Amino acid sequence: MATAATPSERLSSYNPATHDLIGTVPIHGPAEVDAAVARARVAAERWGALSFQARSEELTAFRKALAARADEIAELLHRENGKPEIEALTEVMMALSHVQHATACAESAMAPRRVSAGILANFRATISYHPLGVVGVIGPWNYPLFTPMGSIAYALAAGNAVVWKPSELTPLIAVKIAEIAQQTFALPDLLQVVTGAGPTGAALARAAVDKIAFTGSPGTGRRVMMAAAERLTPVLLELGGKDPMIVAEDADLAKAAEACVFGALTNAGQACISVERVYVADAVHDRFVDEVVKQVRTLKVGGDDGQLGAMTSTAQVAIVKDHLEDAVAKGAKVLTGGPDAISGSYIQPTVLTNVDHRMKVMTDETFGPVIPIKRVGSLDEAVKLANDSRYGLGSSIFAGKGARAVAARLRAGMTSINAVMSFAGIPSLPFGGVGDSGFGRIHGDEGIREFTRVKSTAEQVMSLPINMMSFRQPKDAPSRLRQMIKQLYGSGVVAKASDWFRKLRS
Repeated sequence: MATAATPSERLSSYNPATHDLIGTVPIHGPAEVDAAVARARVAAERWGALSFQARSEELTAFRKALAARADEIAELLHRENGKPEIEALTEVMMALSHVQHATACAESAMAPRRVSAGILANFRATISYHPLGVVGVIGPWNYPLFTPMGSIAYALAAGNAVVWKPSELTPLIAVKIAEIAQQTFALPDLLQVVTGAGPTGAALARAAVDKIAFTGSPGTGRRVMMAAAERLTPVLLELGGKDPMIVAEDADLAKAAEACVFGALTNAGQACISVERVYVADAVHDRFVDEVVKQVRTLKVGGDDGQLGAMTSTAQVAIVKDHLEDAVAKGAKVLTGGPDAISGSYIQPTVLTNVDHRMKVMTDETFGPVIPIKRVGSLDEAVKLANDSRYGLGSSIFAGKGARAVAARLRAGMTSINAVMSFAGIPSLPFGGVGDSGFGRIHGDEGIREFTRVKSTAEQVMSLPINMMSFRQPKDAPSRLRQMIKQLYGSGVVAKASDWFRKLRS
């Protein structure tokens, strides 16, 4: 881990539930960030030169070391992030599943592959994938382990070294993971952590890395992209979401309500793929709302046995309160919770009806324990409203026979059918969005290739009577080319280039 320039420059991490100090970390400036990247460059050269089998053995040892300390990691997540113990353990498990999957799929995802050479049928065309070198990862505070590991594990498996800048609200978990990495990997500096607030992240975006993977708000994502543009560093942006859920008339209402409550309220609603707005068919609206309210009223906020923990960020509490007050002022009906049911870092889960797209709670990312439910007259209306957003991350549809057709119409990077958030738990599925939700993909084969450079190779394997890459042409070359154009592209029956060249050779 990088060291700070002066020992007095420290960043404090507090327990959001108690506001007690948990620990401090250095504040790294541009010089320390650049030094970490330089060390990572040396590690990347050695790591990228290893075989897939050698890297697999190292990553497997890393995964086992993390699993051996799962309780310790989960406890730190619980204290630093504020989420309940079971959610912290779930986050550790999901992070480990990505380390395992990335390790297992890297070789096949990066395997060279033959493609058609088209008109140059005397060539062998190959696409191959190679490590980028050093990847900078800027992580969020809501899932401070699982989310960045979705980039870190795949970047490492692809043969890169990583410099990780965690959120200033949750730096200790990153420091702990880096310590375990140092104790596990044979190569030093393969996974390093730099800590600090916005200036540290900006320094990493401007540093000599080969790619930046950022998770956070669209506003910060734009600033990261601008900083990275100084070196033409490519970026992967996983930004906010305003994920819709659609409930059709023929949906299983009990299952839909249970999924809605979990999808909207897990991690106190602090997930980029939270259910943030719900569109319910008119015929089942009232029954669905009654079931949601009944389930919400059984939930406990706070305490060791609570289902909802403290909000991690006090600034986020203010945003949720603003959204709720705006909704109430514009006519929303509060069935549970509400703006007056906020105490410190705790927000009682809130169910709203009579909502519309004039309200912030239906258009802006709330990122809190709020379930706004809107009645719709048809699935067409539901799809239109679901797509009426600058975001496009996750989505969900609960329906019978028409579920897949509705899912295909949703403008989103991911959709769950008769479930919520399930795409995030399947390591082989790529994860990412469109619009203000960002671009690029983590997880799956796409997540491996996201951290590689693509190389195209064209190898001539035989000679032909007409060499298109020479000035030395036979006199009848123009005539032959005219015939080729007509035969290959102009006739009613399209001929294969390989068949044409076979004629030329005969």
